Amino acid sequence: MISGCESAFIIMSKLKSIEENFFSVGRYWGSLNSSLVRIGCLRAMHTGVPISDFNWAWNEKPLTGQDAAFVENVKNYYKQNNLRFWWWVYPRGNSAHTSSTLENAGMKLIAHIPCMAANLDIKALDEKMPVQITMTEVKDDINLLLWADISFRGFHMSERVREQYNAFVLSFGRGAPSTQKLFIAYMDGKPAATSLLFMNSGTAGIYYVSTLPEYRNKGLGFYVTLAAMRAAKDAGYGEVILQATPDGEKVYRRIGFIEYCKAQIYKPDRFKN
Repeated sequence: MISGCESAFIIMSKLKSIEENFFSVGRYWGSLNSSLVRIGCLRAMHTGVPISDFNWAWNEKPLTGQDAAFVENVKNYYKQNNLRFWWWVYPRGNSAHTSSTLENAGMKLIAHIPCMAANLDIKALDEKMPVQITMTEVKDDINLLLWADISFRGFHMSERVREQYNAFVLSFGRGAPSTQKLFIAYMDGKPAATSLLFMNSGTAGIYYVSTLPEYRNKGLGFYVTLAAMRAAKDAGYGEVILQATPDGEKVYRRIGFIEYCKAQIYKPDRFKN
């Protein structure tokens, strides 16, 4: 039986993993094109893709009134790059002052994203894939472009941003030395779904779980997530984290993920590209 103190320790440990992995992946993706900037206690990066969800700002501790000028600097950073962005607030950076500082800077709270974690000793990892589903790890540029195409179409992105998205994905490292592993799931031999495992700072996180519309509700999201989880376990990790979309949350709970917090997302209320 777990005591109250032990339970609190476990929750705090999960929260730390969730936050550290997100911060680490933001730093890593920002380093790929040298876009990562540090402004006071704030961080900001962009991928070059003109979609809010691909350009992140975040604070790793609560904001105060003294940070107001820094927030404006972050907004100007994105305006200069002609990019929209989301500002992510995790528990360690959340407070009444954080909310008021962002709101006073013209930022609007638009979403609460479930942040989840799962231990890698769960029974779901023993589940065998149906014979019609196969899995490939991306290890060359040809499959990397295929991964980019499947995730691009799975997320319903506009064709106008395909060039920027491909450039971002092609900047990823491949193979054993990389902090990332990418997977493509096939249905009856046809590429249909993707996932990405990011490993850094002693944490492992899953991103870019995407399925083509015509292949949804066939278990592909479930098994492509398991592929990333198995890779994390093989790499020596004991748990993995992710941020859940409304569609994905049910799948993740079925696998064994548990929600430990919600990340708040803010975006400029009025932002002109």
